[in-house]
Amino acid sequence: MDLWNKLTGELIDIIEWTDDSNDTLVWRFERYQNEIKNGAKLIVRQQQVAIFVNEGKIADVFTSGTYELTTQNLPILTTIEGWKYGFNSPFKAEVYFISLRTFTDNKWGTQNPIMLRDAEFGPVRIRAFGNFTFKVIDPRSLLTEIVGTDGHFTLAEIDTQFKALVVSGFSDAVAESRIPILDMAANYSELSTIICNHMSADFAVYGLSLMRFVVENISLPPNVEEALDKRSSMGLLGDLNKYSQYQTANALEAAAKNPDGNASSIVGIGMGFAAANQIAQSMTNSQHPASPPPIPDGTITFFVAANGQQTGPFPLSELTNMARSGQLDRSSLVWSQGMANWSKAGEVAVLQSLFESLPPPIPGV
Repeated sequence: MDLWNKLTGELIDIIEWTDDSNDTLVWRFERYQNEIKNGAKLIVRQQQVAIFVNEGKIADVFTSGTYELTTQNLPILTTIEGWKYGFNSPFKAEVYFISLRTFTDNKWGTQNPIMLRDAEFGPVRIRAFGNFTFKVIDPRSLLTEIVGTDGHFTLAEIDTQFKALVVSGFSDAVAESRIPILDMAANYSELSTIICNHMSADFAVYGLSLMRFVVENISLPPNVEEALDKRSSMGLLGDLNKYSQYQTANALEAAAKNPDGNASSIVGIGMGFAAANQIAQSMTNSQHPASPPPIPDGTITFFVAANGQQTGPFPLSELTNMARSGQLDRSSLVWSQGMANWSKAGEVAVLQSLFESLPPPIPGV
């Protein structure tokens, strides 16, 4: 087999990579002892880059196109090997093809819950998942930082590293965004953009561009979601008194349709809903405490009958002046709120003090 590889290596003078996979980032051209003929043809297809490596060092880089390998288009390798006057014998070099296609639908997710501090609920744990899209923008950095000497480098080999990088960036970006937990579902697009911008620099270190980041779902622990469901249900119930009455009526109707029911069960149902009704009333009262009546200002006013007409109302201070001027006397008819009928001013206890300083009427006048 080694002899066949050697013979075919000497006969074949075309270097190319026909990529038929969807997950290969880097592929190394296999040639016996890495020997390449002078004048060999290099074919680099669209969305590919070919990199020549000599003894672990990156030499020449070729973008898409067809090339005849000579000293003219291998200037760096020529300098390294010291080919001052050209060469005719095969030379040794490793050729790595790197895919520049866009890698889509790469899944990510939080393996363990992430602890966050929410303004409304306090410390909470969340889980999230989604996908991201990236492509190679710096083949040199990818080859030196991640691939190394791997002859067939696929997405599976960096899947764990990418997921750890994405989850770490997601945690930092969510904490910095300060978006409330209940508002995250309505802000997935905004949150995705924040996270994508936050992690772009981390991907660039490896020669990659994070083109798109998508948050598909963010969820809370089951017990927290259950508590939120109960809270939402309480808000939908509205008037608890009416709800308890409605439940009581349904229970009594069901008991009446049940031929096996008995009085004790109906009484038990009634007592249960009566207790629920009392609890509902107490909750309602606690939410809406009764407000005290307004403080009275201490002012008492009276209406006074004059020439068969109702005048007033007058406060006590004005009634005092009226008594002194003779406009009001003990026989004047007065009425105030709380009195059953009109009465003489001299017979009203509150007004008697107005006439104590006045002389009594002259007899016979």
